[in-house]
Amino acid sequence: MKRAVFAVPIIALFFPFFIYASIETETEVLFQLETPAAEDTEVQILIEENRKNSYPALTIEVPETALVQKYRDQYTSSGGIQYLSSVMQRSGLYRDFILSEIERLEAPEFLLYLPVIESGFSPKAVSRSGATGVWQFMRNSIGGYGMRINEWMDERRDPWLSSTAAVRKLMDNYRDLGDWYLALAAYNCGLGAVRTAIKKAGKADYWYLCEKGFLKQETVHYVPKFLAVSEILSKSDDYGISWGETGEHPELTTITVKRPVDIQLIAAECGIDTELVLAANPSLFYNITPPDVSYALRIPCSHEESVKSLLDDTSRILLKYYMYTVKSGDTLYALSNHYGVSVDMILQHNPGLKPSALQIGKNIVIPAFREVTAYKGKKDSDTLDFSGTYLVKKGDTLWSIALAYNIQVETLAEKNNLDVNAVLKLGKQLHVPIL
Repeated sequence: MKRAVFAVPIIALFFPFFIYASIETETEVLFQLETPAAEDTEVQILIEENRKNSYPALTIEVPETALVQKYRDQYTSSGGIQYLSSVMQRSGLYRDFILSEIERLEAPEFLLYLPVIESGFSPKAVSRSGATGVWQFMRNSIGGYGMRINEWMDERRDPWLSSTAAVRKLMDNYRDLGDWYLALAAYNCGLGAVRTAIKKAGKADYWYLCEKGFLKQETVHYVPKFLAVSEILSKSDDYGISWGETGEHPELTTITVKRPVDIQLIAAECGIDTELVLAANPSLFYNITPPDVSYALRIPCSHEESVKSLLDDTSRILLKYYMYTVKSGDTLYALSNHYGVSVDMILQHNPGLKPSALQIGKNIVIPAFREVTAYKGKKDSDTLDFSGTYLVKKGDTLWSIALAYNIQVETLAEKNNLDVNAVLKLGKQLHVPIL
């Protein structure tokens, strides 16, 4: 077979190169780029384009549906562009970490865009159904994904832990369903719901399941909304969307803490910006590390040694406290309600304290998790009628009489011009409330 080969010079604005055409004498025509190598698919061209601009590419097809267009229009409005800019800037502290986890777990880069429609990259976002954090995990969906919830913290609010968990979960969905549209739908409504829909429909096609009503309306909107937002963000320069610079945030590291410490005190002692420490540890309810489990405290790398040194000094109690003097009628339950701490926490900070036998006048330490006024104790009603009388019998004390009449001993003593520890004479008449 004879072959004619010729070179045609092509002048292009961005790609000055020669195209060499090798033409078969029959019907075959072959075009070959000398340099750079040709990319045969639109997806690969899109990947390269976005790689230049550092925006993760959307590497799945975006079908032209009414819902996709609805969300395109919504998010390309002036308000939508401003919103997307604000949301992406909010992600700056942990965005690089999410991308590194996506790469480590061999997931598609476009998953970075999912928190935009889930939470607006807000670590403390809570939905009406109780889904929490940047990735909006439900309480019952964290099993096996390395997050803990207790009275001190909710690690669904930790963007670092929850990002690893979310990417793992999405990859689990994809491995199970073999399709990214279905995997994303399962992230919204649950893997079980998608499996059930597929079984009923007899077809594993997200768009078909939506069209035929096998998925709930929220999920019908979920994927088109994600696709529209991802498409826009992958072309952020074209739309004037500013992500901000991740380099504006310091590099962070973690230190394991095994005792309760106030992270605001840590920041103050070590000269760290308090707002940064709070932003880096959003899972803590009271900005205090848990007393009974280890916690990975996230701090700037530049302060690692000073924080370690402070934490290693066990003589330092790195908590703020209220000092409270026990009064008649006090209970640990009432104190815990007033100060916003658990009874167990009060007991942990007061060795030897017995809940059933609080000693009047004893000082106890109560961790200050929030600012409250001093506890006034149980107060008797000012309308109590003390026109009743009581004759003191053998063994009586003001305490026992107050207990019998369900009043504060201080009130009984005041109404009778006595000290609370006064010794009572047999037959003495006391003023008591009419029951």
